[in-house]
Amino acid sequence: MLHAHAKASEHPHAAGWQAGLSLVFAARASRSVLAHRSHHGPLRVQRPFYPEGENVCHVYVLHPPGGVVGGDELSIDIEVAQGAHALLTTPAAGKFYRSGGAGARQTQHLRVASGAALEWLPQETIVYDGARAELNTLVELAPGAGFLGWEIMCLGRPGSGEKFQQGGVRQRFELWRDGLPLYIERARYEQNGAVLTAPWGLAGHSVSGTLLCVTNEAECIELVREAARFEVGLFSVTLLDGVVVCRYLGDHAEEARQCFEKAWSVLRPAVLQRPVCAPRIWAT
Repeated sequence: MLHAHAKASEHPHAAGWQAGLSLVFAARASRSVLAHRSHHGPLRVQRPFYPEGENVCHVYVLHPPGGVVGGDELSIDIEVAQGAHALLTTPAAGKFYRSGGAGARQTQHLRVASGAALEWLPQETIVYDGARAELNTLVELAPGAGFLGWEIMCLGRPGSGEKFQQGGVRQRFELWRDGLPLYIERARYEQNGAVLTAPWGLAGHSVSGTLLCVTNEAECIELVREAARFEVGLFSVTLLDGVVVCRYLGDHAEEARQCFEKAWSVLRPAVLQRPVCAPRIWAT
């Protein structure tokens, strides 16, 4: 069930693109297939890929306009049925452009059945200076479901000398299992807000990210730390109530992705019993 707080918006929205994408993955014998897809507005998927055999279905989520503007509302609904394994990513970074006042919203609802697994590995989201964005991700797991996912956000475009000085972002990333919360993160970044510069917040950094993996394998912690220790930026790993939580804070989205890919290279075989097989789109 989608929780009420994931539906409600606190931003006014002007008319814009209203886009939705719904995908259902199912197991057919030993094959994971995209059994159902529907969409409206500018959200699509490419045909499924099987670079590691038929057990895991790789899908790329596309947003043809290339960016989100004030008034746009994007909704993504993913269901992975019992026995299926799906890996979803995006071909490029998501972008929220400067707004003249109206807010933009992107909501993702990810549901995974018992005995199924989902890897949610989108490329980073770039929030331009002056954007007003609301980003919601709700993950609901049945008992015995597998999940490994990350989200990376870049405020402004530091590589182009653009800092995030105007606008605001509200972000929610929630992970539930069998109706009980495992991890809930809520953040609010507003122009001139203390959270942007305070040591207890972003401490002046522009890129932050969270990786979550459902497991009780405590030995994974040191393996992940060792794998990512040559990357720079601030990177932490902990085990919290059956969830490995990796956090990144720095100034480079590519660096954040490298840290998380290193963590994924350890966690995927240990938790999902699959060798690493990076989506081909990451190499382009």
